[in-house]
Amino acid sequence: MKLKLVVIVLSLFLVACGSSKKTNYKETKTERTPKKKKSDKADAIIAFAKTYSGTKYKYGGTTKKGIDCSGLLFVSFQSEQINLPRIARDMSKKGTKVSLSKVQKGDLLFFKTNKKKRTINHVGLVVEKNKKGLLFIHSTTSSGVIISSLDENYWKKAFIEARKVI
Repeated sequence: MKLKLVVIVLSLFLVACGSSKKTNYKETKTERTPKKKKSDKADAIIAFAKTYSGTKYKYGGTTKKGIDCSGLLFVSFQSEQINLPRIARDMSKKGTKVSLSKVQKGDLLFFKTNKKKRTINHVGLVVEKNKKGLLFIHSTTSSGVIISSLDENYWKKAFIEARKVI
């Protein structure tokens, strides 16, 4: 009788341990989205900014109906959950200053284009650095959103500093 009881208990134990329901350990792990590398973020921001190419200039604008230089960068960085101030002058206080020789895609270029005022009033986003120089996207009053070269005389003379924010 004791033997039968032991066999029954062991049988129940083995059946209970061999349950058909399998534990899915993936369900219990915390899912983490991988962080983007800085270069991936820069590429995404640049790609977003390029969607505004040809958009006319509008002071204070942030849409495809019209956009200004700081508005272009404000919405482009926001597309990657990076908050920047709305005004170029305030943007120039963020991140770290970087020399032109160390500038990379995604860095900001700041300019003083108003001869009467001694303050930063224009900003562009570096889209490419090659042997020919630096190319940057920005919004101009005359042509709207375009890509220019820092080697152009006008921009070279107006350039003040470059800053890294990502």
